[in-house]
Amino acid sequence: MNKITQLFNIKYPIIQAGMVWNSGWRLASAASNSGILGLLGAGSMYPHVLREHIIKCKKATDKPFGVNVPMLYPNIQEIMDIIVEEGVKIVFTSAGNPKIWTSWLQERGVLVVHVVSSLKFALKAQESGVDAIVAEGFEAGGHNGRDETTTLTLIPMVKEQIKIPLIAAGGIATGRGMLATMVLGADGVQIGSRFVASEESSAHQAFKQIVVEAKEGDTQLTLKELAPVRLIKNKFYNEVVDLYKTGPTIDELKTLLGRARAKKGMFEGDLENGELEIGQISGLIHDVKPVRQIVQNIIDEFEEVNNSNYKTW
Repeated sequence: MNKITQLFNIKYPIIQAGMVWNSGWRLASAASNSGILGLLGAGSMYPHVLREHIIKCKKATDKPFGVNVPMLYPNIQEIMDIIVEEGVKIVFTSAGNPKIWTSWLQERGVLVVHVVSSLKFALKAQESGVDAIVAEGFEAGGHNGRDETTTLTLIPMVKEQIKIPLIAAGGIATGRGMLATMVLGADGVQIGSRFVASEESSAHQAFKQIVVEAKEGDTQLTLKELAPVRLIKNKFYNEVVDLYKTGPTIDELKTLLGRARAKKGMFEGDLENGELEIGQISGLIHDVKPVRQIVQNIIDEFEEVNNSNYKTW
């Protein structure tokens, strides 16, 4: 056992990321049943929908699972109340100041983990009293850090200055990647993109397929003036590029983005006009598999490489 397996009472120090439009109860329960920590992605759920997913997840697994909550969520109090009412004991917060909710949740018996993209925010999260930190490099899909710090650089920087458990994220989809970040100081890993391309992911099949087909260079971080987001290049992305050539205002960028772009792309499968959020590691994802098989492949590779005695010089 290590710090992460002890903290969450799980078999392997792996967290399935709570991603919008991808992380419903089927994915979270399958992840938890595979010996890792499954997370529901509350960012794409109305409060009553989140409650439904929590109830279904509790019926589908007797293992620990949690909820990822972007703190910019407009119904944040209602979301937190539902989490406590339904007895969920683990919350991953992101996109906001963790100090606002950490004590409130912990007083109600909930473990709190905060996602950060820089050392500065990692230190602030530790000061706020969170139980653990996810440090996410800018290789990751979805919304990202403005500083564009890579996982390889971020993890040892954060490890050097924090005392609480550290979870690495961004560009991890294999056992080798997991081992690499743990050698750099992480106590465990959070994996997102690899679980998008799983049978249990709630993503549209067309989106899963384009993730599998993605190659190196097919994703790009953009829209930094709003909230940096890594996307697969498509018709919408090209429209963003063309707009940037005109020196757009914030309002013009917001108008182009519109509403529900992520839902349109990832959940409804509109590969032309939707926002297709995925990490750079998609270039290393070649198939859609059941969650249990994905987890087993990661662990098998991790153990094989970790136990090998070969030398590289």
